[in-house]
Amino acid sequence: MIRVLDQHTIDKIAAGEVIERPASVVKELVENSIDAEATRITIEIEDGGKSMIRVTDNGKGIDKEDVRKAYLSHATSKLDNADDLVGIMTLGFRGEALSTIAAVSQTEMITKTPESLTGIRYEIHGGKEIEYKEIGAPDGTTIIVRNLFYNTPARLKFLKSNMTEGSYINDLMSHVALANPEIAIKLISNGKTVIDTNGNNKVQETIYALFGKDIAKSVLPVDYSEGDITITGYTGKPFLSKGNRSFEYYYINKRYIKNAVINRAIEEAYKTYVMQHRFPFTVLYLDMPPESCDVNVHPAKREFRYDNEKELFSAVYHSVADALKEKELIPDAEAEHTTA
Repeated sequence: MIRVLDQHTIDKIAAGEVIERPASVVKELVENSIDAEATRITIEIEDGGKSMIRVTDNGKGIDKEDVRKAYLSHATSKLDNADDLVGIMTLGFRGEALSTIAAVSQTEMITKTPESLTGIRYEIHGGKEIEYKEIGAPDGTTIIVRNLFYNTPARLKFLKSNMTEGSYINDLMSHVALANPEIAIKLISNGKTVIDTNGNNKVQETIYALFGKDIAKSVLPVDYSEGDITITGYTGKPFLSKGNRSFEYYYINKRYIKNAVINRAIEEAYKTYVMQHRFPFTVLYLDMPPESCDVNVHPAKREFRYDNEKELFSAVYHSVADALKEKELIPDAEAEHTTA
């Protein structure tokens, strides 16, 4: 017998696709903060995000009449119709984040727009409304997510240790901070500040805040254009190479993406500079026409397709190769080699 599922069950299934672990919650909430034009975002987690995640921003907030609507499945402020999917520039756009997070956690939102005298506190547990009331609040939005997967114990069982889950959030926020050097990002884990950037829009200072002085002073500027693609950022001197690709940071129209063509182009540019199975440090920003990109090919928007892969490879390869050719690559005697 075929049955039409109820909305509560549908939300739980959707949560399984979008919300894999605490880092997935942080990603969705922080991207909403960025889309809300926040200039300061603070993320606080406890127990690797399993017991508590709090994301606070100074963005535009949510209008009172839209607060309940924001938790409906496929409710979004980013799209009006399917035509808007072409050239979408906001980070989140499907309207799944809040409804799916609320379906598998105990969630509380406090939000206020600059135009309002008071804010709204809205609490929803397992998809069921608990409280909606007006309160005094600063401009912006705070969302608190407690006891993730408390009502789906099978999902909770597959999470890793608190330390490992916390490390996923740390890695995620490093990517977010690099993608948005104009936003002050702070990550606090169990009361300890682990990331704190100043939001002054200087990429090299953000690299310093995240990776330390030795790496920050050993990067080379990148500034290159080819066809419709412009690439800026920094690439590391060869001695910064690592035994895996975790040092390869690159962003497509400010969105962190993984892409095999870009990986290959970066590594080909370094081929004569680093040993085999070593991978470089890069922070590259690729700007390209949004209508030529498809970022909707993965449920978590981690992958993208570009119309002209040959042009993409060429632009990335030459941007990195040109930076390497123009600079003295012998490391400073005082610099520490990265051998991890």
